[in-house]
Amino acid sequence: MTTLTGHANAPRGIIPARPSIVQQMWNSRADYLYVLPAIVVMLIVIAYPIYYTIDLSFFKTPPGLQLRDKIFVGADNYTAILSSEVFWRVTLNTAIWTFASTLIAFVLGYGAALALHRDFAGRAVLRAILIIPWVISAVAASYIWKWMYHSDFGIIGQVLVQLGVTDRQPNFIDNVHTVLPSLIVVNIWREFPFAMIMIMAGLQTVPEQLLRAARVDGASAWQRFWHVTFPHLRSVSTVTILLLAVANFNSFIVPWITTGGGPSNASHIWITHIYELAFGRQRWGVAAAYSVLLFIILMVLGYFYVRALSGNESKEQGA
Repeated sequence: MTTLTGHANAPRGIIPARPSIVQQMWNSRADYLYVLPAIVVMLIVIAYPIYYTIDLSFFKTPPGLQLRDKIFVGADNYTAILSSEVFWRVTLNTAIWTFASTLIAFVLGYGAALALHRDFAGRAVLRAILIIPWVISAVAASYIWKWMYHSDFGIIGQVLVQLGVTDRQPNFIDNVHTVLPSLIVVNIWREFPFAMIMIMAGLQTVPEQLLRAARVDGASAWQRFWHVTFPHLRSVSTVTILLLAVANFNSFIVPWITTGGGPSNASHIWITHIYELAFGRQRWGVAAAYSVLLFIILMVLGYFYVRALSGNESKEQGA
């Protein structure tokens, strides 16, 4: 009888070296024939665009020049971006947008999930109402909020005037100081139902017997939440936050449709600024350099997301 399951030929007490990823791929080379068509499609629609964007980021593409006649400038596009005042302003906007939208949407979704986890009359109806912002079209929602924020006809301003909060219609999205917070409110309204659904799914995995045992031991509602519920939601919370962060970093529809990045770049975030550089000013090289930097950031977020998923799978296997 050997000490290691699955390694009958290994000497007792010696752990055989784990095959490298390359060796595992080579040993399973026949299996890859089944997924070869999918791999070819991925190379065409994912790998080649990534390569072309990286390559284009090293060229200058003036608006009056054909793209095939682009001029090689090395890393000048990256230097110009990092030394640009607009870049740092857009980066600050992106950081505020991503952090505030992710944090507040998660907290609201967390609270809504805990509230809806209890039994009360009308829970199903309230749950359906709260999911509406997430399932409604982002384009339609953006236009609706744009009119609600309108400085002359907006219903929000009218309500504030009627309540006596202000003596005239506020200028929400045409003011450089209020436009970004106003858009963050719209984004939070759209995204908190996603966090709510994720946390509600996580709440289904909390062992009921542990909650009953804690209740029998005299634990308060806060103690039951902090010592039983919260630890079981830690993994799903991490995944939810990362998914929200990636979605917010790539959020294009709400800021572009509502304000187009204005006024004075006050609501531009990276993805909208890239779109304007590429399709508005035809500065393809600079836009490609921006895209490469954005890709690197998203790859970092993706790495932590995969680690979070791997950690969840390890815990499940260990259990």
